[in-house]
Amino acid sequence: MPPASSSSSSPPSQEPLKFISLPPKSRHSATVFFIHGLGDTGHGWKPVADMFRLDPALSHVKWILPHSPVRAVQANLGMEMPSWFDIYSFGFNTDEDEVGMIQSARSINQLIMNEVESGMDPSRIILGGFSQGATMSLLTGMMSELKLGGIIVLSGWLTLRSKFKEIASAHAASTPVFWGQGAQDSLVKSTFGRESADFLVTELGMPVGVPNECRGLSFITYDNLGHATNPMELDDVCNWMKKAIPAEKARK
Repeated sequence: MPPASSSSSSPPSQEPLKFISLPPKSRHSATVFFIHGLGDTGHGWKPVADMFRLDPALSHVKWILPHSPVRAVQANLGMEMPSWFDIYSFGFNTDEDEVGMIQSARSINQLIMNEVESGMDPSRIILGGFSQGATMSLLTGMMSELKLGGIIVLSGWLTLRSKFKEIASAHAASTPVFWGQGAQDSLVKSTFGRESADFLVTELGMPVGVPNECRGLSFITYDNLGHATNPMELDDVCNWMKKAIPAEKARK
C-alpha cells in the first residue's frame, strides 16, 4: 500500500511480534523472514513459503512469517486491520507515518536479532516482503546494524526519502536487493517502483545488479502483472535466494 501521512494518533504498543515459524527440511543454515502487506497476516504467505520449502536447494532454510499489529487505518475509513503503519490517504504525495514505520522496523529487527543470538550468521538471513511489507523490509534492512544476506522487495516502494541517506547503515549500499515490480500495478505504479529503486543507485550508491549473481540491486519489471505476484516472479525470487543463501555453507 502507498505511504502514510503523519498524524497525532498513537501507534499500537510495541510488544514482541507474533509469527509463524516453518522449520527447515534439512540442516538449518539460513533463515528467511517474509513480511506481509496491509490487511494480511503471516498466514497469507505460508503457501508461498511452503512451495519454496519443497525445493531441495532451499531445504536448509527456516521461514519466519511475522504478523503485524492491528491498528485503525484512516484511508480505510478508520477500520482496524493488520498494518505495519498508518495510512491517511492512498497516494505518494502525502506525509508519512514515520513513527509507525520506525516502530515496526524495530520490532522486525528484534526478531532478526533473536535469530542471530540463536547462532545464525546475519549474512545467512534474507528479509523480504510484499507491498507495505516490502517497504518495511527495505527500511528495516537498510537501517539495521546487521549486514543481511539480502533484501527482497515485491511491489514495494522506498519510504522516508528525505532522510533515508541519514538513517541508512554504512553497509546498506552493499546489501544485495531483489526488486520485483508489476508493469500493470495500479497501486504502486511501475514508474514509482523504478524511481524508488533508482534512488538507491543514484543517492545511496548501490551498484546495479550483476546478471546471474546476487550482488547489487536487481530490478525486474513483469509484464501483465498488477499489484500481486506470479509464478515467473516467484521463480526469479527462488533462484535469487539460492545464490544469496546457498545450501553449501552449513551452520556452525
